[in-house]
Amino acid sequence: MGKVTGFMEFQRETIGRRPVAERVNDWFEVYQPLAEERVTPQGARCMDCGIPFCHTGCPLNNLIPDWNDLVYRGRWQTAIRDLHATNNFPEFTSRICPAPCEAACVLGINEPPVAIKTIERSIIDHAWSEGWIRPEPPAERSGKKVAVVGSGPAGLAAAQQLARMGHLVTVFEKADRVGGLLRYGIPDFKMEKHHIDRRMEQMEAEGVTFRTNAHVGVNVPVTELRKEFHAILLAGGAEQPRDLPAPGRHLKGIYFAMEYLPQNNKRNAGDTIPEELWISAAGKKVIIIGGGDTGADCLGTSHRHKAASIRQFEIMPQPPAERAGSTPWPLWPLMLRTETSHEEGGERHWGILTTEFIGDAQGNLKGLKTVKVSAPPKFEPIAGTEETFEADLVFLAMGFTGPVKNGMIEQLGVDLDQRGNVKSDENYMSSLPGVFAAGDMRRGQSLVVWAIAEGRKAATAIHNYLKQ
Repeated sequence: MGKVTGFMEFQRETIGRRPVAERVNDWFEVYQPLAEERVTPQGARCMDCGIPFCHTGCPLNNLIPDWNDLVYRGRWQTAIRDLHATNNFPEFTSRICPAPCEAACVLGINEPPVAIKTIERSIIDHAWSEGWIRPEPPAERSGKKVAVVGSGPAGLAAAQQLARMGHLVTVFEKADRVGGLLRYGIPDFKMEKHHIDRRMEQMEAEGVTFRTNAHVGVNVPVTELRKEFHAILLAGGAEQPRDLPAPGRHLKGIYFAMEYLPQNNKRNAGDTIPEELWISAAGKKVIIIGGGDTGADCLGTSHRHKAASIRQFEIMPQPPAERAGSTPWPLWPLMLRTETSHEEGGERHWGILTTEFIGDAQGNLKGLKTVKVSAPPKFEPIAGTEETFEADLVFLAMGFTGPVKNGMIEQLGVDLDQRGNVKSDENYMSSLPGVFAAGDMRRGQSLVVWAIAEGRKAATAIHNYLKQ
């Protein structure tokens, strides 16, 4: 390593956050870049630890110690080369990945871990500003055509890899813009969408064709893909939301998170949303059911809409402030996490279950009934803890149960695993020859780093299949 004693000399420093009073009034990213002279010492904190467990934490197997050292030495151009060797889109991961690499950092056993995520973002932002990221078209084309269904991180990563391998790639996206949940599920305050747009420009220059408003299994027949393409990759994500079938679920004012968040991103992109369809939290008493990242995204969005009050419910008990003993290093730690949206306000309620939605005579939501529950796995109601909360607006953000089955999956007739995901072998091929699967559609709801890793591996498997 560049400075063997760096971890003893420099304190951990991470990317900053804009003041709450400022950021809740706009949709720009909440983060502030860390100056270059403050980033380079962070690279020096990386230890000569022998076995870099950060690799085990990162599904992409990023070359973390290598580019940490390069940043410390100021060799930014080599650093982006090493970063891109395993990760197609560091600007995505450095903004929205929870950084399991840092949880597995050896220094993190008894000290604050290396600021890997901050260093990664500094590398990719530096590379874009210097103009080092350019199209990398292949020297020759194979003539083989590949259809990629879905333009989320798995589909985009696979498409870029396959195009660079020389194949003719067409990405089918059912929405009006490319990006999947990166585009319409992640709020702009976490990742602005120009990051997707410039990658699209790069990929188009590399030969990738994007077809939007192309819903395979609906307005694009599955038979068309089977006939025109030598291979198909299913990368449509796990979009079936988990519902809460409590009494009163039919009332007006109850929405899935993925009805709320995409609509808001569309409006920020300049689209006109009819007033009768617009879901606004302005002046409303909002309750978000689900304590994960999607719930936090609803929380931050509701803050910017100027909700009257916001509560976030989570059925699990409150985690400890520090790493729980049940998840020792280098495992992903069970511990309380405070996202930027939580800093902005709202109340968090733990170990709580919604039992009924309450409405008025016109069928409008007016509140809900809850009860405290015991710890998992039983989640037994605790007598005497029943409570009623007022609510004008409820967002269901309890995760996803797998890919949507009707349409493409049913028409293809691919086998599903026990969890309802597309079943595939070790080569990412489904039960149909030439039809592959990757990302959340194959493994279930997961992280952006897993999606990119799966897309890259599936691309290699498809390349090997096409060479036969």
